[in-house]
Amino acid sequence: MVRIVGGIILTRIGFELFAPSASSNIIPTGGSAAADGEGVAFVPLAMPIMFGPGGIATLIGMAATMHLSPGGLELESYVASFLAIVATMVVTCLSLTYAGGILTKIGPKGIDAATRITGFFVSAMGMGLFFSGIVGFFQLYGILAGPVAGH
Repeated sequence: MVRIVGGIILTRIGFELFAPSASSNIIPTGGSAAADGEGVAFVPLAMPIMFGPGGIATLIGMAATMHLSPGGLELESYVASFLAIVATMVVTCLSLTYAGGILTKIGPKGIDAATRITGFFVSAMGMGLFFSGIVGFFQLYGILAGPVAGH
């Protein structure tokens, strides 16, 4: 169930990044025209994904998937997940450390493009997590046959 709900949350966050609407701002600006669209590009990109319910659901979904590893590959799954988390932390740290330089080099249009591309991939990850949860749910209750051993 966590994978299903986490997938819905990630998909929603991704859609808000991909096609933001005036009524669904991730960061409220209080109606300030000066604050709208200025200096907040990395916040919607980083904060809900890194620390919000979508990030937590992704980690829980990864942990649930590790237990489904076929043929004794559990250690490899744990190592791969650990390395993925470490790589994400390093890239995030570098991105946030050098955010000022990145902002000046790519400009507002580059920020908008990066935010939309990230939104697309976050939505895709959310849908993958959602459908993985749906399939697991159907397998748990015998509506779908489970994976065949050795395949």
